[in-house]
Amino acid sequence: MSLEVYCVRQPLCLGKFAIWNNENRVPAVVPAGIEQAENLRYSNVMRRCFLSVFLLFLSVFLINAQEIITAERYMEMVSEQYGQIKDYEANITIISGTTEMTGVVSHLAPSFLRIDFSKPAEQVIVFNGELLTIYLPEYRAVLNQSINQTRRPAASGASMASAQGLTLLRRNYIPSFVSGPEPVPLDGNSGERVVKLRLTRRSISEGFREIIVSVNPNTRLIRRLEGRTIADGLVQFDFHDVKPNRGIPEQRFIYDSPASANMYNNFLFRDSD
Repeated sequence: MSLEVYCVRQPLCLGKFAIWNNENRVPAVVPAGIEQAENLRYSNVMRRCFLSVFLLFLSVFLINAQEIITAERYMEMVSEQYGQIKDYEANITIISGTTEMTGVVSHLAPSFLRIDFSKPAEQVIVFNGELLTIYLPEYRAVLNQSINQTRRPAASGASMASAQGLTLLRRNYIPSFVSGPEPVPLDGNSGERVVKLRLTRRSISEGFREIIVSVNPNTRLIRRLEGRTIADGLVQFDFHDVKPNRGIPEQRFIYDSPASANMYNNFLFRDSD
């Protein structure tokens, strides 16, 4: 005669067991120790199953939490992207009030900047890290200004689109998403989509009360900068067709003034100021 043990499960997963006689299929007497052992084994199995499901849920939750990007982190990623760019060239449009200017901007890390304008024609802005030069063809005038570490060039809006400029922005402004980390239209009905961040100044010494930074979500390069001044004026910088790492030489940032131009030095402030 042989015995088989069968596990009969009740609705609440409570184990009830019977030992059957294989010859006449009559239930045999169930020893108390066997039933307790089977109940304990089944309880352990259920606990392991529950623990496995809980750990799976926890891992999914942690992965989703890691995907949450704050505005501060997004600005850091944009800064890291510019940190990999040695130089770039782009078309630039600057709008201030009713005035619109267009040209080509060249940047060489860490702080070289040049804008050759097509509107107004022949106007030039050059900054070599120490000297800011502006040529105004309408007045045949060249304006020069020495810049030290505590001063910003007049073209600071354009220079924000650089690793050094973004470091200053992160230091002096508090970032937040305009409407979240998801791309939104650049303008009302524009098909171009960008990630928009609002930068609020930390102190009243900053020239812009607020800056809206629009970033291309694919390249993480700045598409537009909109600065709101203390007088509530709006200055907008648009960057188009950005071409990074072109091998721009330092010589491009040496400006040869026209011989007939009048020179005006320290037009913003004196070196002793």
